[in-house]
Amino acid sequence: MNERIRAAIVGYGNIGKYVVDTILHSTDFEIAGIVRHNIQEVPAELKGFEVTDSIGKLSDVNVAIICLPSRMVENAAKEILAMGINTVDSFDIHSKILVLKKSLDEVAIKHNAVSVVSSGWDPGSDSIVRALMQSMAPSGLTHTNFGPGMSMGHTVAAKSIEGVKDALSVTIPTGTGIHRRMVYVEIKDGYMLEDITNAIKTDDYFVKDETHVFQVDNVGILKDMGHGVCMERKGSSGSTQNQLLSFKMKVNNPALTAQMLVNAARASCKQLPGSYTLIEIPVVDLLPGTKDEWIDKLV
Repeated sequence: MNERIRAAIVGYGNIGKYVVDTILHSTDFEIAGIVRHNIQEVPAELKGFEVTDSIGKLSDVNVAIICLPSRMVENAAKEILAMGINTVDSFDIHSKILVLKKSLDEVAIKHNAVSVVSSGWDPGSDSIVRALMQSMAPSGLTHTNFGPGMSMGHTVAAKSIEGVKDALSVTIPTGTGIHRRMVYVEIKDGYMLEDITNAIKTDDYFVKDETHVFQVDNVGILKDMGHGVCMERKGSSGSTQNQLLSFKMKVNNPALTAQMLVNAARASCKQLPGSYTLIEIPVVDLLPGTKDEWIDKLV
């Protein structure tokens, strides 16, 4: 595409703020507007942009970057896709990604649009690495070890529990893909820690992990956006065993999520109508410029 991609940012929390920053550093994009629930109080940093409560009020939008909690993604994406606008999201409930993809695929095809689901860093860019590792050693085991660091999805889930004033969920890797969730909560008056603990531990985000819940006076002083991952695979290439593969990174969580969402938004403009995950999209489509430029530089 010769013209810049016009992107709308839907939601302006942690990820939305970093998406704005990422787009401002991407020469092939421009911001079509910001869609947020509260348009009465516009932050100073958004004064130069169109801020609205409906994407339908924006003009010439090519792609909507959905920066909402995972449980709000499906409805928001369907509404936007029905307008013929591409969508990308960072939906992170791993067990429900395929269901979401199939649900959005039908809407996207019907309205000649593209949806790229679960396109943060995990699921997202890490999914690409896992797929590459799988291809390099087809027989074997891959372990994805997150953290230590703040999980945005788990934190949002904990904050949504009735009686929770504020929350922070920290992921602690214990090895071989097993994690401990340390959840710190501020509790509203009239609610009991025991009831909130039970609600958190039975939530889809936490039910499969060892989870500990602690009441604190001030969650804010504990927050740190740093996070990371270490993925390891031990397997075989043909009959050759003991192929050891490793990928490791330490990142600012929302900043990398935002970068991958913008990359996915770019890639969405190069795909046929339908719904995709990142492992289905050529990696070169995530990059600006032409394929020939990147082949010459990276291959």
